Amino acid sequence: MSIAVKNITKLYGEQKALNNVSFSIEKGEIVGFLGPNGAGKSTMMKIITGYINASEGEVLVNNFDISSHKIEAQKCIGYLPENNPLYLEMYVREYLQFNASIHKISKEEVENVIVKVGLTPEAHKKISQLSKGYRQRVGLAAALLHNPEVLILDEPTTGLDPNQLAEIRSLIKEVGKDKTVLFSTHILQEVEAICDRVILIHNGQIIADKNLKELTGNQEQLIEVEFDLKIEKQFLENIPHLKSANNVHDTIWELTFDTSKKICARPFLILPMTTD
Repeated sequence: MSIAVKNITKLYGEQKALNNVSFSIEKGEIVGFLGPNGAGKSTMMKIITGYINASEGEVLVNNFDISSHKIEAQKCIGYLPENNPLYLEMYVREYLQFNASIHKISKEEVENVIVKVGLTPEAHKKISQLSKGYRQRVGLAAALLHNPEVLILDEPTTGLDPNQLAEIRSLIKEVGKDKTVLFSTHILQEVEAICDRVILIHNGQIIADKNLKELTGNQEQLIEVEFDLKIEKQFLENIPHLKSANNVHDTIWELTFDTSKKICARPFLILPMTTD
């Protein structure tokens, strides 16, 4: 078992960010961690990597308990955080060599990783000169330097243009062939493009853990929609295939559809109801 999460709860004061979360990931799996912003994805990943501690429960990485054997567990992990912290004033090769020196890795291995993630034409530039897509490659290269068995990638494609998006997806899928990957996103298409299995999290709780084919084959879909204005429930009734509507907060609604079509990719036209 590469990752075992057992009954994890995380409290920030009185707020419960994670509520009794449990799942496991086998060696060689690429698993999508899917949920809306604020669902608890980043918090869970920070706990798995040992960046923060859980309030309750335990996490094992390659059978090392992250709370009692943190260094041993972290040696097995390559982590790309959501904000991808980089030293922008450093050159790409210089930055990776600096990271390699911490892990006592040779310069030859740095060059191998540069080639692997497609950074060769940019390796002589300062990180500040790179596009968002190439900065993500630098972050991924840093995560891969010590050849970890487990990759934790937190929203690695956020803010990329369509071309960069396709390139990073392809890169993650390639490096994941011989590693265990946990990949967080709030976009279903991301999971479909990269993963074989998906774990759905909402309000700090796991609501589904399924093979991707099982999930996409389900006729029922739940999506979260934020409207520009406050909407009355009666105005949603004309949306095709709508099964139920739940007003979560203010202009935010959870809509359940009874169809296998990709509802999230389609715009909604809400027409006011008329009375005679």
